[in-house]
Amino acid sequence: MTNQPRIRIAQLALGLLLAATAPAVAQTAAPAAKSQAEKGAGLGAAGKVIPVAEYYEGGQEALYAFIAQELKYPLVAKRNRIQGQCIVSFTLNPDGTLQGVKLVKQIGGGTGEEALRVVRLLKFKKPEYPILTSLPIVFKLGVTGSNATEGQ
Repeated sequence: MTNQPRIRIAQLALGLLLAATAPAVAQTAAPAAKSQAEKGAGLGAAGKVIPVAEYYEGGQEALYAFIAQELKYPLVAKRNRIQGQCIVSFTLNPDGTLQGVKLVKQIGGGTGEEALRVVRLLKFKKPEYPILTSLPIVFKLGVTGSNATEGQ
């Protein structure tokens, strides 16, 4: 039992390292994903493989498409032109449920709370064993910044 906390810490460290090295928005994103990214959607590591994405119906593209569809850019973050990446950590249980959903990194303006809300909506397939992972959620305003005041 004394090795179990060390293993979990090592898994979390590896997950954070993978998430931290992920680009904010991949240059090679699909056209639909680019338009979502321009609207401030949560397209994360489109160029990198997120290990937990294999347990999402439709894979990584479907995972980030769902995130992009559900993500609402917080008004305070828009007004203050806050952009960046939030990282949400969680354990995917063998029954497909999420446990221990928590914010590892946030950028402010309500983005962390929104990232948590969207991650809690995700529905995964059942893995064979519990998986401790993290998921980057990117908040990016449009290229021109014209949507920074949208919805005010």
